Amino acid sequence: MKTVIMAGGKGTRIADINADVPKPMIRISGKPILEYQIMCLKDQGLADIVLVTGHLGGVIEEYFADGAAFGVHIEYIREDSPLGTAGALYYLKDRADEDFLLLNGDIIFDVDIARLAAAHNENGGLATILTHPNSHPHDSGLIVADDDGRVRKWLAKEDGRLWHKNRVNAGLHMISPELLRRLERPEKKDLDRDILKPLIAEGRLYIYDSPEYVKDMGTPERYYSVIEDIESGLVKSRNLSHKQKAFFLDRDGTINRHVGFLRDIDDFVLLGGVAEAVKTINRSGYLAIVVTNQPVVARGEVSEEGLREIHNKMETLLGREGAYVDDVFYCPHHPDKGFEGERAEYKTECLCRKPAPGMLIEAARKYNIDLSRSWMVGDGANDMEAGQRAGCRTAYLGTGRIEGIPAYKSLLECVRDILK
Repeated sequence: MKTVIMAGGKGTRIADINADVPKPMIRISGKPILEYQIMCLKDQGLADIVLVTGHLGGVIEEYFADGAAFGVHIEYIREDSPLGTAGALYYLKDRADEDFLLLNGDIIFDVDIARLAAAHNENGGLATILTHPNSHPHDSGLIVADDDGRVRKWLAKEDGRLWHKNRVNAGLHMISPELLRRLERPEKKDLDRDILKPLIAEGRLYIYDSPEYVKDMGTPERYYSVIEDIESGLVKSRNLSHKQKAFFLDRDGTINRHVGFLRDIDDFVLLGGVAEAVKTINRSGYLAIVVTNQPVVARGEVSEEGLREIHNKMETLLGREGAYVDDVFYCPHHPDKGFEGERAEYKTECLCRKPAPGMLIEAARKYNIDLSRSWMVGDGANDMEAGQRAGCRTAYLGTGRIEGIPAYKSLLECVRDILK
């Protein structure tokens, strides 16, 4: 499979780090960003690479040449005048006859590309973009997709939005060559605005959501953060080809104030210290995954759409403080009958309602999680039993005691002690 890297960026926001080279050639721990990308691709068997160069492109060509010294084959598309983030794709029309990987040249990543490609092949779209949560959704464009991964909206930073799911474009895309045939001439094009967003109306733009490591070098702060993450081994460890570890978090009474059956979104209030606790998990290399019983759906008191909006509020409130959850799993079932307005299709015994371990097992399957190295944290006996049945370690939040299980007063205290 061919990989195309857009390597023509100037990096004006990070010029004080190094203004003498194009942005993809800024060095991290002695190597250019672009070299990290190429070696990550090579390690996965992706050795056919096209570099689109512009600003100071000669620096890139002098360093990488034909790629032989790095174990890959590199071709170049040279922009004599700026063509935006996608105009140069016109020159690929005769070079790409199958789906290809397209990525930004200013990101550090370690992603299992085979999973992304498989998702793209399955959905049948013209483009699939890798999305992920980040620590600054308030100043990022947000992608809204349905349960099948089909993109419904693409919200710019300037668009009004109240509660939102924290999912942003990570800068890795699978592209069908059919898209290239729509380019009539080499002219300035914006990848997001001119190429990808028009596919939404056609229903042919999809997402592949992943918690793997992807971070751009947009600011000096992120630059220094990436250096730390590379040197600690965090970048490589988050690739889903490696076993992951997770904090599984109950919702009510663990993340938000317990109000009984939470039916009204206005009653959702984060507990003190929760955002800091989740942010600590995000930095640790563990995934942060919510697993919650929500019988209000079966009881007919909250629709699944309404429940998603409550979870969007949770993600928004966390995002405002630089924290994020990697995924949310919920059980809508409830076996007891006799409630006015109940929904019969959810009145069933299931394998996902805690104390059953189904949600944890599903998450482990989805994200290659080693349950024996993971923790279930919650404020109820059902949480503890679900964790134990899944093979996790468990931690209890509350003033009571459960024999053999450590107890903590808050999620922040719990996370800090476990990670210590």
